[in-house]
Amino acid sequence: MGPGPIDAYPSVLRALSAPLTGQYDPFMTATMTETQVLYRQVWGTENEATVIVDGTSRAGIEAAMVSLIRPGDRVLVPVFGRFGHLLAEIAERAMAEVHTIHAEWGQVFPVSVVEEAIARVRPTLVAMVQGDTSTTMLQPLDEIGEVCRRYGALFYSDATASLAGNPFEADAWGLDAATAGLQKCLGGPSGAAPLTLSPRAVEVVTARKRVEAGIREEGDPQAPDFVRSNYFDLGMILDYWGPRRLNHHTEAASMLYAARECARLVLVEGREAVIARHVRAGEAMLAGVRALGLTTFGDLSHKMTNIVAVYIPEGVPGDAARAAMLEDFGIEIGTSFGPLHGKVWRIGTMGYNAREDAVMVTLAALEAVLRRFGHTAFTAGGGVDAAADIYRGA
Repeated sequence: MGPGPIDAYPSVLRALSAPLTGQYDPFMTATMTETQVLYRQVWGTENEATVIVDGTSRAGIEAAMVSLIRPGDRVLVPVFGRFGHLLAEIAERAMAEVHTIHAEWGQVFPVSVVEEAIARVRPTLVAMVQGDTSTTMLQPLDEIGEVCRRYGALFYSDATASLAGNPFEADAWGLDAATAGLQKCLGGPSGAAPLTLSPRAVEVVTARKRVEAGIREEGDPQAPDFVRSNYFDLGMILDYWGPRRLNHHTEAASMLYAARECARLVLVEGREAVIARHVRAGEAMLAGVRALGLTTFGDLSHKMTNIVAVYIPEGVPGDAARAAMLEDFGIEIGTSFGPLHGKVWRIGTMGYNAREDAVMVTLAALEAVLRRFGHTAFTAGGGVDAAADIYRGA
């Protein structure tokens, strides 16, 4: 019950145990095609270039950024948590001229601030995190795509922690690229990164020069537009997932099955219904921790549905309390880092764990642990009662 990875849906675990097939077996290629169709719906897009990158969510981030960024390109990264710093670092490794703006942890950016920075920097790419678990904040994206278009910038978002538990509309919001992982609201294991590219982004990716099998094509690999990574070259990955099925890597069959099942579950339940379930679980957990006398962190009007941060009560040893939750109740909650290190706990309600019984058991265990360490400024059973009121509509 931390910021992720989380418990996977049982049917996703079953999918992982399905028999392996070769990468050009008709079943495998049909599964790849089906997975693309499913994730177009999850992303809210008609992008043909919707694929899975084999690797953790960071593999998807790196694939998008190294494939879209040419050395010397100006990249703007609005940073409001740890993972904005990650985007800036990857952009620097891609040899971009990186510009950052910063919001206080626990806050998000007004569109006007982002627009002012875009007008000043004139970036080729704007890279933003949607939901940053380090701060629990959800950055509104719905107006930024239009601003990027006006200034001729590509717009990329890392939706690792937010996709499927919070609204995301790739086409309606003008996203040119977006990536995620399975291990948060999608309810799967870490190891596969859903990715989607707009036609405009595909044009950039496919225009990049590349070297395959040691044969130089279209110029020297030191040319400014040469993709420095083979594995993360999206031009080659798109060829692999496209109708030509050009060999690039051996597809991670088990993770493909898991990714397909994660998307299937979202669509069977319904995208809006899944988001509503995350909203309800998040509201119940929020009400519960408040009833236990805990103070929440950050601007709650911009909090992600699927995670809440609470200040560790004075006098309670944060790490020891977390250890007690895990050892005595089998429940993991998260610590934090950066300016919040040692100050807050982060409690997640996402994917398979965005359900009533998981919320109730976590709050009951947390109450017991808080009492053990001397925090008793609440009514007995108050956390569970407050959460139950949310679920009952009281």
